[in-house]
Amino acid sequence: MIRRTEALSVDVPVIETDRLILRAPRFEDLEAITAFGLSERSRFVGGPVEDWQSWSILTGMIGHWIIRGFGWWMIEERATGRVAGRTGIGHHIDWPEPELGWHLYDGFEGKGIAFEAALAAREHAHAVMGLGPLISLIAHENIRSRRLAERLGAVPESETVIRGTPCLLFRHPMGTA
Repeated sequence: MIRRTEALSVDVPVIETDRLILRAPRFEDLEAITAFGLSERSRFVGGPVEDWQSWSILTGMIGHWIIRGFGWWMIEERATGRVAGRTGIGHHIDWPEPELGWHLYDGFEGKGIAFEAALAAREHAHAVMGLGPLISLIAHENIRSRRLAERLGAVPESETVIRGTPCLLFRHPMGTA
């Protein structure tokens, strides 16, 4: 017997900054997600991955919004419409608490995009979603992410191991950086 259930849906808020639009992930983002996942840039977030795994990453991002009520936004460059990466709040079943994260795609580093996007996501998480203070879990050797966390005002709080990888747990302040 097949029974129908209610359709699962969620309204993902759109956040706009001077240069960026943070929006829901969609099927059209699969190519950019795949390119990131196949690249060495993804090494600190479980990659590189096989190209087929990008589908699971995309559907996992969408599902996170449905299950948790918060999640990852795609970062769209306002001027060009190009996907620059993703940022948001993740709380996987094996994470200690909600985490602010960011992944910047090739060609977008060094422009302040990750800072602008992560700050907007964090402010929304605090002011609208009632989350925080958030953490960021960062591998010791991921110097760029450590510097960004510090620029955002986060401080190292402890060391932990996530999925077999030692990392630092940074604690973010409430409010702006």
